[in-house]
Amino acid sequence: MKLELPIVLQTAFMLTISNCFMTFAWYGHLRNLNHKAWYIAALISWGIAIFYMRQPLKADYFYAGLCIIGAVYFIFRS
Repeated sequence: MKLELPIVLQTAFMLTISNCFMTFAWYGHLRNLNHKAWYIAALISWGIAIFYMRQPLKADYFYAGLCIIGAVYFIFRS
């Protein structure tokens, strides 16, 4: 006998598991990045998102990138 859950429950379950995994992966990654160039990873992921969404490059993205770098700097500067 095979147990099948409704698609809504399957989706909710998969999203919950994915979210838990990504949360632990992200914060574990940040905890171990004290000596590495984390800002490069932040900018690369930001660039991939722009490319994937097929957005035209604008000066606003440059300024947003500077804000991201500034925020990360102030969080980890100690």
